[in-house]
Amino acid sequence: MKQITKVYTPIILSFLLFFCSKPELKKDNKTNDTEIKSFQKNPEFNNYWYSGKAEITSYKLSQIRYGEIHEGTAVNIFVIEDFLPKKQVKADKANKNNVPILKLNSTKNFTTGIYPYSLMTSTFSPIEINKNAIKISFSSQEWCGNTFVQLNNREAYQIQFYSYFESNADKKINLKKHILENELWNQLRISPKNLPVGELQIIPSFEFLSLNHKEFKAFSAIASLEEQGAFLIYTINYPKLDRTLSIKVTKDFPNTIESWEETFSSRGKILTTKAEKITTIQSAYWSKNGVADIKERKELGLD
Repeated sequence: MKQITKVYTPIILSFLLFFCSKPELKKDNKTNDTEIKSFQKNPEFNNYWYSGKAEITSYKLSQIRYGEIHEGTAVNIFVIEDFLPKKQVKADKANKNNVPILKLNSTKNFTTGIYPYSLMTSTFSPIEINKNAIKISFSSQEWCGNTFVQLNNREAYQIQFYSYFESNADKKINLKKHILENELWNQLRISPKNLPVGELQIIPSFEFLSLNHKEFKAFSAIASLEEQGAFLIYTINYPKLDRTLSIKVTKDFPNTIESWEETFSSRGKILTTKAEKITTIQSAYWSKNGVADIKERKELGLD
């Protein structure tokens, strides 16, 4: 009897393992299929984004600040990088733990009266669109002082905030995970038709929250995606903030961002920030830091 038990025990265990594991395998396969389908819509994705170059787009900017509109320029730099999810920094070398991300460095430069503003937001989003951004940072430099914010996506959103303002004094906070407005700019480029729509909870852009001294938290929002000829218009409205953001991208790949508008109240006036595309180039900009390379800035309309 003992011998019979020994013979059948492995068979029974194998039978149980097979049927217990089967639903989980199906679930994993379904997830992978969903992710693959989102990329099959754009067969040129790898050729475009893994070309060894970044996409750089310049914009004519009209920016809200201090209840007025100030003229300037904006630049969006999109590039694919390998990212270390644990350290949450760009990987120096190939590693099995690296995560491919789409990084957006978004810069704005404008002058308010006598002194200039320089703004920059960096957003690091996994190519898998069903995951939140791994990291976001925002910085502002002007003659009054510096402001810096960084989000690290761990068990919760870990946010560090540093400012020269007493009302915006240094602080560290943890937030429950919600959609991040900043990450939606990257999702527009990866798979715009999979953007979230309807009634949502969204954490607004770090630029808006920082410059307008708003609490870092999720706000109720209504998002929509509409086709207008050759373009897609993605709009987010925040009723409690009286703020609306509208981004216009080409309907066809690579879904370049043509323009955007952001409307809200500044010093009692309803005003609108506007950005209109000047031009787009592809460049390995990190290797072009010599005097002779200034020609590409001229090509972008920045000089």
